[in-house]
Amino acid sequence: MVRAGRGKSLQLNSYKASRRAFVAGSLAAAAFAAFRPRAARAQAKYPERPVRIIVPFGPGGVADVTTRLVGEKLGDKLGQRFVVENMPGAGGIIAARAALGAPPDGYTITLLTNGTAISVPLFKSLPFSPLKDFVPISSVGYFDCVFAVNAASEFKTMKDFLDAARAKPGALNIGTINVGSTQNLSAELLKSMTGVNFVIIPFRTSPEALIALLRNDVQMVVDFPAALQAGLSDHKLRPVAATGPVSAHAVEGGIPTVADAGVPGYEVKSWNGLYARAGTPKADLDVLNHALHEVLADPELKRRAGELGIDAKASSPDEMQAQMRADIDKWAKVIAEAHIPQQ
Repeated sequence: MVRAGRGKSLQLNSYKASRRAFVAGSLAAAAFAAFRPRAARAQAKYPERPVRIIVPFGPGGVADVTTRLVGEKLGDKLGQRFVVENMPGAGGIIAARAALGAPPDGYTITLLTNGTAISVPLFKSLPFSPLKDFVPISSVGYFDCVFAVNAASEFKTMKDFLDAARAKPGALNIGTINVGSTQNLSAELLKSMTGVNFVIIPFRTSPEALIALLRNDVQMVVDFPAALQAGLSDHKLRPVAATGPVSAHAVEGGIPTVADAGVPGYEVKSWNGLYARAGTPKADLDVLNHALHEVLADPELKRRAGELGIDAKASSPDEMQAQMRADIDKWAKVIAEAHIPQQ
């Protein structure tokens, strides 16, 4: 009897031990199964799915065309599509809100520009901060504006124009697009730095400003090379100075910069850069930055961008952040000195 009881007791203890082992094993398996998706996600190679690039301009413009060129090359490099979405609007506000409304996971990035830096002092209450709400990935390209006159004009150089404007204060006009644009502020900066009294006339579009130039309603325009290219190619326009070093090489034959033409220290350098929402994993930003350095060094892409007057060039995030800060400060002073009312 004792042996029988002892046997039953041993069987019972063995059963309990087996059951405990089974339960422990099941819990461990469940924990491992729960952990595996997280581990898989942590080890997943970014990007796993298409990436949106929000562009704060309409289709067909320089920023849009450049972004599509870069997006196509990024897709080839990283094995996922980079889909451009155009969201034009004053101050880039619509595009910024869309980008900030997406998760900070690297799958929605946006294009910010020197125009974004201008918007900070130009708007009374900009509903986003490019320095706090976004983190820079890399620059995409740099480009300048060009001052041009009618090919039949008596002004052969920027000095000719400035000398004539000094001789007849208020008699000469420079056409630009809307107040507060890079083109408009390029003219305002010229006026501020030279102390010359000429009239800056804003137009709604670049074609309207060019028509006014050909009619001699204005004696000079300032715009991006892409907007002037047709008139330059047809020899209806004559370029007299570039706002910085890039367009001097983009225009056939080369032209002097405004600084070379007698206004030391003058420089307006426009740029485009890719940004992500603050909080985006640094590892994802690093992937994009590395890929952009390779993509923007591609000779074919540089050639195609050069045709638009753009010097395709990548940067570090710190360089991009420093550029944004410097431009915000610079244009705040120009806007204040020109008494441009905040929007």
